[in-house]
Amino acid sequence: MDKQSIKTLQEFNEDKFTKRVIYNNDSSTAFVLNFLPGQKLPAHKHPGAEVYLFVVSGNGTMIIDGKETEVTETDVIHTSDEEELSFANTSSDRVSLYVVLNKLSNKKI
Repeated sequence: MDKQSIKTLQEFNEDKFTKRVIYNNDSSTAFVLNFLPGQKLPAHKHPGAEVYLFVVSGNGTMIIDGKETEVTETDVIHTSDEEELSFANTSSDRVSLYVVLNKLSNKKI
């Protein structure tokens, strides 16, 4: 067992958002993204991986394939490997997102 506290990973930087990796293995990666007001995660995809995002604190705007959705604390978002995602802290508060990337299996069920 390995236990971590997201509180210790909520580190913010005036210059850009921060990424703090919690776990990384062959099939998944977990990390925390931290945003000060106005900071953004550029649009990107994760080919070969499903993405799960949990809003730990704060609120902002999630953009999935160009569609904007307001998200707030305790929201959970899922995107497939084909969807393009980005995030913007459009609030006046700090935002932390817990993110898990799960590699897709090549096996058919």
